[in-house]
Amino acid sequence: MTDFLALAQPGVQQLSPYVPGKPVDELARELDLDPASIVKLASNENPLGPSPKALEAIRAELAELTRYPDGNGFELKSRLAACCAVQVNQVTLGNGSNDILDLVARAYLAPGLNAVFSQYAFAVYPIATQAVGAQGKVVPAQDYGHDLEAMLVAIDENTRVVFIANPNNPTGTWFGPEALERFLSQVPSNVLVVLDEAYIEYAEGDELPDGLKYLARYDNLLVSRTFSKAYGLAALRVGYALSSAQIADVLNRVRQPFNVNSLALAAAYATLDDGDYLTQSRQLNDAGMAQLEVGLSALGLSWVPSKGNFIAVDFARDTAAINQALLRAGVIVRPVAGYGMPNFLRVSIGLPAENARFLEALAEVLRT
Repeated sequence: MTDFLALAQPGVQQLSPYVPGKPVDELARELDLDPASIVKLASNENPLGPSPKALEAIRAELAELTRYPDGNGFELKSRLAACCAVQVNQVTLGNGSNDILDLVARAYLAPGLNAVFSQYAFAVYPIATQAVGAQGKVVPAQDYGHDLEAMLVAIDENTRVVFIANPNNPTGTWFGPEALERFLSQVPSNVLVVLDEAYIEYAEGDELPDGLKYLARYDNLLVSRTFSKAYGLAALRVGYALSSAQIADVLNRVRQPFNVNSLALAAAYATLDDGDYLTQSRQLNDAGMAQLEVGLSALGLSWVPSKGNFIAVDFARDTAAINQALLRAGVIVRPVAGYGMPNFLRVSIGLPAENARFLEALAEVLRT
């Protein structure tokens, strides 16, 4: 038989498929559990459920399922442009923000070129980079977060993209406005900086720098955001990039036609108008984070401080057995050994009862 793996380009041969959080139905089948009894805190999803306005917009769009979506996403792009104080031609829509990262790699990376990103950074950065045959330059983390100074040093004449996340997944670490300003001011103008702000809506006030404020001064900056987290639309896959018009034009040359479906376009537009929902999501997350921190402290555990909707818990030992025991108890969290963090489990913030269920199950696991 033909070895089709050997025929794939070398970067793809070396990749491992992205492993998502275990679905509830899958665990129910594996362990013969009642799906209703399972708590999933593995995928950084919004436990609040979607905005009622999003659901209403989806219902109104159902009768048009025989039609292709607006391939340009004009209404959503116009709404985003108004919200973000940019021009419509600076907005690129993606099938989730993962799609944006892939578009960047396809447009700007190739064999002989490289992308710089941090240790413990989002798994899609190396996947997107290697998939197009480019080299990923991994910079050692500093306290589980980005060492921006070291990342600057790693940039060379073959660097075309730098991926930075604020907050970072899976660690939840972040950097402030001064650090971002220093970094952007020193990156060569021919290197595209992708600022991944998938969790930015969970921050309040000046806790984190707003990447949008830097777009006018740095032509080589692209800000990536998503509707999957705080806006509660993970299943619909809607992300977007804000950049210079020229960068957006380049990304649209490789973007797949109709990459965002009609239901997603309608729901995202409606959710942008639901400020109360976003506030409620943030408040629920803040309360849940505090609940988990108190509970973990009572169990004698430590964690990486986080500005996302998740927390990376340090067990000071390999967590494979702990994770399996939690699964048997009907609690799904996220192992992060694949990120080089075998002593950690990443736990998404859930509803109060879900958080309590996790803490109770974890206490029982640690007692045995």
